[in-house]
Amino acid sequence: MKIFIAGYMGSGKSVIGKQLAEALNINYVDLDNQIEIIEGEDVNGIFEEKGELYFRKLESRILQDILNDPSDMVVSLGGGTPCYGNNFDAIKDSEDTTTIYLKASVETLTARLAYEKVHRPVISHLETKEQLEEFIRKHLFERAFYYNQSDYIIDVNNLDPEEIVGRILKKLD
Repeated sequence: MKIFIAGYMGSGKSVIGKQLAEALNINYVDLDNQIEIIEGEDVNGIFEEKGELYFRKLESRILQDILNDPSDMVVSLGGGTPCYGNNFDAIKDSEDTTTIYLKASVETLTARLAYEKVHRPVISHLETKEQLEEFIRKHLFERAFYYNQSDYIIDVNNLDPEEIVGRILKKLD
């Protein structure tokens, strides 16, 4: 079984993915980390030096490698992964996969991401909280079509990671 964690940046995919994998006693893979390992460069650097198109093609190829791997695992996707190419269809069409969308409000995401802008190339140029909020609102609107196709949607607002993992485990039973 492969469990794919989807959601906007700042929704908690990496934290929840790690804890869920630990609770299920299976491997954990962070797609962005895999890309960084293979490229020998962080995501920011790849975006800056080679561009988003290069990154998205690489991301799709590595996602396909993960889908072809017979191991059970929890995989945290990048925020945009489900929205590009046929990535989400490839996940949904693969055998024994489950997708979980960690749904956070614009307000929650804005509060979380305001402190992480430096580490996130897509939002590092935004100077005010209002600009950040508008950017997130626009992206969520564009990406909702994909995220909402997930097998399970977990509202993560005002919940700590243990509560979120508990809710996911109940859904998976």
